[in-house]
Amino acid sequence: MQEIGEVNAVTVPVGLGERAYDILIGPGLIARAGTEIAGRLPGTRAAIVTDENVAAVHLDTFQAALAAAGIESVAVRLKPGERSKSFESLERTVDAILEAKLERRDAVIALGGGVVGDLAGFAAGVVRRGMNFVQVPTSLLAQVDSSVGGKTGINTPRGKNLVGVFYQPRLVLADTEVLDTLPLREFRAGYAEVAKYGLINRPDFFAWLEANWEEIFSGGAARTEAIAECCRAKAEIVEKDERETGDRALLNLGHTFGHALEAATGYDGARLVHGEAVAVGMVLAHKFSARMNLASPDDSARVEAHLSAVGLPTRPNQIPGGLADAATLLSFIAQDKKVTRGALTFILTRGIGQSFIAKDVPGSEVLAFLEDVLRQ
Repeated sequence: MQEIGEVNAVTVPVGLGERAYDILIGPGLIARAGTEIAGRLPGTRAAIVTDENVAAVHLDTFQAALAAAGIESVAVRLKPGERSKSFESLERTVDAILEAKLERRDAVIALGGGVVGDLAGFAAGVVRRGMNFVQVPTSLLAQVDSSVGGKTGINTPRGKNLVGVFYQPRLVLADTEVLDTLPLREFRAGYAEVAKYGLINRPDFFAWLEANWEEIFSGGAARTEAIAECCRAKAEIVEKDERETGDRALLNLGHTFGHALEAATGYDGARLVHGEAVAVGMVLAHKFSARMNLASPDDSARVEAHLSAVGLPTRPNQIPGGLADAATLLSFIAQDKKVTRGALTFILTRGIGQSFIAKDVPGSEVLAFLEDVLRQ
């Protein structure tokens, strides 16, 4: 980790050959967006995909920045929340892009959080067999995770992110100042993904987070450095395994349990948002690892203590409204994309920062674990 000093824009490159791109991280990037985009995509026009909440705060400023750089744009406003990751919203977005007569060399810009980014990226990947795509993530979760790496998609009643494409952006602009407009709950939810990078393979980063999380929440250089470190970590993994055939699956730490919890709540953001599900899922992954004698119970206690300290849920019984039974949760896990020919795959751990891909995990062990957890 770098020493915390002045707040400056940081560039993190993602090295994917001819599809390489930069992630710019720092304050004021919304106001500079037109210059940054026009410099890389000269002559472009754009469709801005956003949601109603983000549009109310940032859309006018963003469109003015594009116009100042000569970029004409139209906006597609979606309802906020996970339920907009649907076929219906995809169809509406695609139709708006086509109605605007945008061409293949024009751009689809995601201005919003992970839901907007996933949906807009999917649309960019399929309209005219692929348009330019730019990510302008406005949530912490999107800045450190979903905006980087090219995974796009929508949900179905059968599970989360089951329909989509791998499609890389041409540029990511992560304006750290916009995070000040987030509700505290949304910022906390994003922080779960920040902690994830320490728990995967950066134990020193996790320790740094334990010492500096309050400064990350308050803003400034610690926030920029934390986001940059997460982006470096993800870029390193994506460069080695772009299409998740190997180690990129480590980025799903906590997500197999978390996605099942989201599906069980019907993607109701009032009850559970994605980052909260990941927080509970990471604790469950560490507890399950301890149950399987892979790691010490002290590690799961440490993870739970840190996530609780920042205000995140860490146990299923903290999710409002109750949950389905263990067998139903296991059925959602069995539908997960990380299942291979019916065999359950989890990201488990041998300790803080020692995550690994565990294949052929016995479903009976998972079911027994879930039954115990739901009784707590």
